[in-house]
Amino acid sequence: MTAKEYLQQAYKLDQRINHDLEEVARLREMATSLSSPSFGERVQSSPDGNAAFVTSVEAIIKLEQKINKEIDLLVALKEQIHDVLSRVSDTDEYIVLWYRYVDGLSWERISLKTHVSVSAAYKRHAKALKSVVLPDNPICIKKPEVFFETR
Repeated sequence: MTAKEYLQQAYKLDQRINHDLEEVARLREMATSLSSPSFGERVQSSPDGNAAFVTSVEAIIKLEQKINKEIDLLVALKEQIHDVLSRVSDTDEYIVLWYRYVDGLSWERISLKTHVSVSAAYKRHAKALKSVVLPDNPICIKKPEVFFETR
């Protein structure tokens, strides 16, 4: 794993958590919405005998457990990244890495905050990545688990 791949993990995991939170909100909406009444004769039952909202509630619980694990992993990863970045001796390089990988800023914002051109920020970033020393046991984020099976 390269230094760049390692540092990018925090942003990617944060995005995954946000996506999962949006999914929980969607599932909550489905679980609490009421369907319109049907006045005709209709017989319907779910395969497992549970009410329709029970499946949504179970999915919410499972997804919330996954989110909690991801949040714990993100906290540990950010602590480790903070430790890695604190070892970068050049302050300007440290700042560029921090803005990019911890704060998730765009190159334009980084150039504004550091008072350099975007190309200078790129160059500083490239140089900074060469000075990053990964920990002996870096946290490695796996590919996301498939939560819902596709049909």
